[in-house]
Amino acid sequence: MRIAFAADHAGAAFKDELLSKLRGRLGSEFTLVDLGGDGSDALDDYPDFARAAGSAIQSGDADRAIVLCGSGVGASIAANKMRGIRAGLCHDTYSAHQGVEHDDMNVLVMGARVIGMEPAIEIALAYLGARFSGEARHVRRLNKVLAIEAASMGGDAPAR
Repeated sequence: MRIAFAADHAGAAFKDELLSKLRGRLGSEFTLVDLGGDGSDALDDYPDFARAAGSAIQSGDADRAIVLCGSGVGASIAANKMRGIRAGLCHDTYSAHQGVEHDDMNVLVMGARVIGMEPAIEIALAYLGARFSGEARHVRRLNKVLAIEAASMGGDAPAR
């Protein structure tokens, strides 16, 4: 599974540390791809990095993504503007795995100024270890979400 990582100026150092820690804890079935920011430019804005992560998923260059900004709110809002992106702001392990299992979440967003490194590692591991359940009720709900997306962005809703 290819996982894209991206962060604005406020989340860059946190992203770098998280990547380093996860590399030591994840198996060879995970490829971690750093899409930037490096924190050196205060103009590294969260919409740019949320878009980079979302684009990686849309193009098939990544299966999932983890995006960090100061609070996580802005990056979550920006990522959810993209077709096919289901980003969730999670600061606990339950939401991180449940978001994948029930909602087919493909972008985990965390706030670097909100959460500590150890909880972030556990949240990322819960997210990366989760799989969409495929249960009928979750597929039905996901298809409704996809219909909302299609209606507001134009085009037909792709059924799951």
